[in-house]
Amino acid sequence: MIQHETYLLDRCGLPGSHTLAVYQAHDGYKALEKVLKEGHSPEQVVDMVKASGLRGRGGAGFPTGLKWSFMPDPKKDPRERYLAVNADESEPGTCKDRVLMEKDPHGLVEGILIACYAMRVATAYVYVRGEYRLPYDRVAAALQEARQAGLVGKKILGTDFSCEIHMHKGAGAYICGEETGLMESLEGRRGHPRPKPPFPAGFGLWGQPTTVNNVETLQNVPFIINRGATWFKGMGPERSPGNILIGISGHVERPGVYEVPLGIAAREVVDDYAGGVWKGRQLKAWIPGGSSTGLMPGSMIGLAMDHESLKEAGSMLGTGAMIIFDDQSCTVRAMEVISRFYEHESCGQCSQCREGTEWLHQIFARIERGEGRMEDIDLLSSLAGGMAPGKTICALADAAAIPTHAIVRHFRDELEEHVRLGCCPLANPSKRTPHSKVEAGA
Repeated sequence: MIQHETYLLDRCGLPGSHTLAVYQAHDGYKALEKVLKEGHSPEQVVDMVKASGLRGRGGAGFPTGLKWSFMPDPKKDPRERYLAVNADESEPGTCKDRVLMEKDPHGLVEGILIACYAMRVATAYVYVRGEYRLPYDRVAAALQEARQAGLVGKKILGTDFSCEIHMHKGAGAYICGEETGLMESLEGRRGHPRPKPPFPAGFGLWGQPTTVNNVETLQNVPFIINRGATWFKGMGPERSPGNILIGISGHVERPGVYEVPLGIAAREVVDDYAGGVWKGRQLKAWIPGGSSTGLMPGSMIGLAMDHESLKEAGSMLGTGAMIIFDDQSCTVRAMEVISRFYEHESCGQCSQCREGTEWLHQIFARIERGEGRMEDIDLLSSLAGGMAPGKTICALADAAAIPTHAIVRHFRDELEEHVRLGCCPLANPSKRTPHSKVEAGA
């Protein structure tokens, strides 16, 4: 296995890695001190993050420094401004932010403080998925330690910079991972996404300028400040630099969260990091970045794990949550589960999403039960085409439509075999066609 430089997870294996003492013993808060005491202006910090090429690690991959620069000039717009930290992490298959919050919470706190300084923000909110009890407690404890050490609150490190950070528990709603749904929930309302424009940088929390960043995104910031933009750009491809945390699950020998450079081949992650497909079986299908990125055939496992490569292949990097399916898996069953999830999590505002997710689930369930019709396959594509892209307030309809298009495009043979046999062929192997394309993972 090729050895790649790591930094995000380096502290996570240390005893007591979640404590302030261990964090400070390993360069903790040195980046914040550098920014505050060496005369770096907020604009200079934004420019450094821009120069690094850091892209958001929450799914969309938007350039972080550019996003920060959207905050209005305080001389022209003196309104109070906020940072909202998206720690909701509800995309199925995703678990990398949980590791960072549990094992290295001070890294998140330092990243938040630097981001707030760069955007002249005095108040930040950390919105944590309701089921993440230990991660919530670890970040809350880290905040308390930092506050007692003069690292959070008034006149941080004896400077004029003041910043308060608050914690907020979600209630297990996938839709609150969408930035405007998250803000609605923080304000005490139902997590219904807002139409855009207006965008959060101009009208966010309580109508004030707001930036929303993901946990892993912010965790990268102290390293960029300490080691420089050139160092960061030296890892990964030019348009997607740096390392990323890949959470790999499913049918592999060593599921877990691994730190790899962007641009690494998906095959290398499966074989070298996760120990290969389990039980000596063959790879049939894989999901690159969480359920919304869709099933890909095993033959495409050589793709690079970066934004551009996966987009060109008709998928997305998403949250870097790889899900692996062996040759005894049923892709139709997988889509029945995925479509059921999106039906359940739709907030119901948009008819395309409210009705479309329900119909998709009903059709996938019908096919999996052996009651499907051949025309159902094209109907799935037609429904998905009416839901996305960009036809609803938020991207949940897209998240249901993308994997629907993917299974029809890559695994149509398996859908047709379910219909032709009147049952799931993997549950009834005696009815299968010998040497079928489905069995070969075509």
